[in-house]
Amino acid sequence: MRAHKLVDHSPNNPEPGAQLPNASNLILIDNYDSFTWNVYQYLVLEGANVTVYRNDEVTLSELINLEPTQLVISPGPGHPDTDAGISCEVIRHFAGKIPIFGVCMGEQCIFSVFGGKVEVTGEILHGKTSSLRHDSKGIYQGLAQDIQVTRYHSLAGTHLSLPDALEVSSWISSGPDGGKGIIMGVRHKHLVVEGVQFHPESILTGDGRLMLQNFLRLRGGTWEENNSKGGMPVNAKQNGPSNGAGESLSNSKENILVKIFEHRKRSVEAQKLIPSQRPSDLQASYDLSISPPQVPFVDRLRQSPYSLSLMAEIKRASPSKGIISLETCAPQQAREYALAGASVISVLTEPEWFKGSIDDLRAVRQSLEGMPNRPALLRKEFIFDEYQILEARLAGADTVLLIVKMLEENALKRLYQYSQSLGMEPLVEVNTLEEMDLAMSIGSQVIGVNNRNLTSFEVDLDTTSRLMHKVSKGTVVCALSGISGPNDVTAYRKNGVGAVLVGEALMRASDTTAFIRELLGGDMTNGVLPRENDLMVKICGTRSPEAARVAIEAGADLIGVILVEGRTRCVSNETAQAISHVCRTTPKPSKTKAVEHGLGTSASDFFEHTSDNLCHQDRALLVGVFRNQPLDYILKQQRALGLDMVQLHGSEPIEWASLIPVPVIRRFGFHEAGMSRRGYHALPLLDSALGGTGKTLDLDSVQKTLQADEGLRVVLAGGLTPGNVKEILGQLSDHHRQITAVDVSSGVEESGMQDLHKIRAFVTAAKSSYGNQL
Repeated sequence: MRAHKLVDHSPNNPEPGAQLPNASNLILIDNYDSFTWNVYQYLVLEGANVTVYRNDEVTLSELINLEPTQLVISPGPGHPDTDAGISCEVIRHFAGKIPIFGVCMGEQCIFSVFGGKVEVTGEILHGKTSSLRHDSKGIYQGLAQDIQVTRYHSLAGTHLSLPDALEVSSWISSGPDGGKGIIMGVRHKHLVVEGVQFHPESILTGDGRLMLQNFLRLRGGTWEENNSKGGMPVNAKQNGPSNGAGESLSNSKENILVKIFEHRKRSVEAQKLIPSQRPSDLQASYDLSISPPQVPFVDRLRQSPYSLSLMAEIKRASPSKGIISLETCAPQQAREYALAGASVISVLTEPEWFKGSIDDLRAVRQSLEGMPNRPALLRKEFIFDEYQILEARLAGADTVLLIVKMLEENALKRLYQYSQSLGMEPLVEVNTLEEMDLAMSIGSQVIGVNNRNLTSFEVDLDTTSRLMHKVSKGTVVCALSGISGPNDVTAYRKNGVGAVLVGEALMRASDTTAFIRELLGGDMTNGVLPRENDLMVKICGTRSPEAARVAIEAGADLIGVILVEGRTRCVSNETAQAISHVCRTTPKPSKTKAVEHGLGTSASDFFEHTSDNLCHQDRALLVGVFRNQPLDYILKQQRALGLDMVQLHGSEPIEWASLIPVPVIRRFGFHEAGMSRRGYHALPLLDSALGGTGKTLDLDSVQKTLQADEGLRVVLAGGLTPGNVKEILGQLSDHHRQITAVDVSSGVEESGMQDLHKIRAFVTAAKSSYGNQL
């Protein structure tokens, strides 16, 4: 097709180019992709004579006989190793003979042919535009930096498997620099073979036709040959890697650090102008004492179930590694870290290069609400302003990171002291002897030694050990960066290092808990140990001291009295006081096993903690049941009757649980919000309707509820009887640890009155269900 018959509708290069004699027989391999037409159109518009062949409808020998002047491999669906037809084979044959250019899958084919691996990037992109950085060579000659390119891919070549024969020619500017982000282009070091992961033929790509012009100017099969034939000078060989601006890779990496720092300064200054986020707004909020409660960073860092404390990091991406895990749910990851024994959780809040946010920190803090001995929270960020420290405190941070390399001495001292004034001892990061001296001079109690040089980005795990002799007694030293396995921490134990910070390796681990235990040496030696689940039994709707006594002597743990006027089972205060006396004076037939706790060096889930501490060893506890009554009335009745627990059975606010001085059980339906919210009710009670109706719960719904949150513990009620309780619990056997107690009311009644024989039978049946028969 002649160029004048094609129309370029993009805003970039509307005029067709002249016919190119050196591109008289360009072969385009079609990998069954609609974009092949766009590639064809652009090539023709630039003056090439193009013939298209499907990747499974032509043979290598046929292509050889055609004597092509150039070879272009199109985009396509799937993986280059399995879905590209003849593409890889023709690249192998024609490489070094004619110029070769690959687009998207075509680039992946080049990567694979020369020995690299093409893998999932962690993000699925369909029509996304990104800013491109490049080395200004090959197809990028004469192009500006940070041009917009269009991406349609979920796979890419990996840096770890980059073949020696190839070099990275372009990458995404919003992430890592120096060829360290997701690879957007590769070039053979000697042969005229080049590929791009993005789509130059897309209407949204800037200078896409100029890239193809540059390709069509190439001649010969090698860069040296290309230059001698008068093609475009490429200078593929240089003394050391380059970023395309005449800078060495080392300078480029240093520049990306400076770039991030400067970008954060501009972002913070802009944020300060937003109403509700101005410095005065943050200070006013802080003055109201609404920042979340703190844990002392230094003390918590010293507590660990392992021989070394773990600072577990939530990191979606980094300048050195690119995308790590974009799909990570920060609060969920934080809970896993906490329950696996982390002493500190580091949350990266830089949005552009690390893909974090202050909202991540806020959500992580909320996810740990009510968790006994929760980890301390570190805001890991490029801190240069008191504003950021105050923002961190309001979001729930217990400490912040101060990087010595990035701060003048006066600024470091000022920020250090300001952080202390908010109750946060900072983590001060160093990498050299000079930086260590400065950190010690300001009185740092916790010093993190970054094993990654922030100028070269090179990792040297011995950096921490080399600086240990400079540290005074009592200072906690943390090893930061580059730790990926047990062998990396062995020397730290011997040298007196107190903690290790691990990010990427944890984010990539398939089993977080197993990885942590392997990294730091075996199972947790302290902390809260799993308990053998002794099922508790609650007899509710108790209306007489005699029924209470029979229930307790049978082994009941909780005695419930209804204090809702107008309900059939409601008892007077006099009767309730008599039942209370029975609860306090009637001993259990056998003592409940005491829960074995360790030294409290690890966090535990809130509901696990409350479940372990609800039951009294020697006597039953009295539970007062209320429904939609005033809080003042509930508090008055609790004091008057000596209630050990309160049960809220209506639509009371969840926050009331924190205002009632005894543990609270709260009724929930299956789809009712707030059931799993930690830090308020000691246990949720699953019941049908208003309770006491005898209606059995839907067991499928019970299982789904418990499966959705493995840390959830519940009281199971609704339609239980002496005859069915064992069977129902058997059907829920996979969730025994999550069912803390069973609750019965109508199931132990006969003609509306409590039946003492049924009470005994129910307690015996329920207790025997878990093998803890009295």
